[in-house]
Amino acid sequence: MSDVSHESSSSLWQDAVRRLARNRAAVISVFVLALIIAACVILPAFHGIIRDPDLQDLPNKNLGPSGGHWFGTDHLGRDILSRVLSGGRISIAVGLITTLVSVTIGVCWGALSGYAGGKTDAVMMRIVDILYALPFLIVVILLGKTLEPLTAQLTKLVVGWFSPPGSLGVAINKTTAWVEPITTLVPLFIAIGALSWLTVSRIVRAQVQSIARQEFVEAARSLGLGQFRILFRHILPNSLGPIIVYTTLTIPGVMLLEATLSFLGMGVKPPYSSWGILIDEGANRMLSNPWLLFFPTLFFASTLFALNFLGDGLRDALDPKSAKD
Repeated sequence: MSDVSHESSSSLWQDAVRRLARNRAAVISVFVLALIIAACVILPAFHGIIRDPDLQDLPNKNLGPSGGHWFGTDHLGRDILSRVLSGGRISIAVGLITTLVSVTIGVCWGALSGYAGGKTDAVMMRIVDILYALPFLIVVILLGKTLEPLTAQLTKLVVGWFSPPGSLGVAINKTTAWVEPITTLVPLFIAIGALSWLTVSRIVRAQVQSIARQEFVEAARSLGLGQFRILFRHILPNSLGPIIVYTTLTIPGVMLLEATLSFLGMGVKPPYSSWGILIDEGANRMLSNPWLLFFPTLFFASTLFALNFLGDGLRDALDPKSAKD
């Protein structure tokens, strides 16, 4: 009897966690993502563990995988392992930050549109339709180029935040080496995030319109609660399931777009690297040095597959129809 009462009192999120834990592909994906993120974010911070990704060693160029260079070296003698890990830090940052921008804009726009209804909803959705008609890739490239001159000022500003007064030149250079690869991508973050929120806005709009008709929302209105409080405190929290699923499925799409732009020479700027740049360099030399293409592609593909499997697992776990499974 106690087991029945415990089962009946479990929340939707507890049920979702249990269903997700039974999905082997999703659980394995979580471990794979954790390992890749830890390797790309933590290891490059310790210079004694991996080599400097920009250090050129011409006498040891074009070496295959060995004990000294696990992933081999490129045509300039740079260690491929360190370049893959440091490039992964940039690619993952692009995926996470840009998706955060995209989802934030889309959730706010879709929630306001769906809750307001009427002419306001019609006008806001027509704006979404117009943006859908724009050539996405071209607009991203033009917007990124327009905002590019601001990156130098932003880099100085951020380095100043993390450098205490009286810092030595060496300390400032180290801080700059960590900050500059991210700040130079801010135009890319804004360009992609400002135009990739359209789908999530429609998803949130449909969810808000459905939930706004339920009885607990009418009860909140009868208590005299404000419209924004009802929307952001009562309706949106009940729409988190689809938003979380869409977020996990958006990150690989954004990373793939960044890789495409970097492959075309319009993303990350040298000497910094991302998985897209490394794949481009490896594709140009894949016949003579196949390891240059294999290892960055392996990391990139593993991350994309893991994110997609996790998104599918979250979609199944948060599906109310599977609550009785």
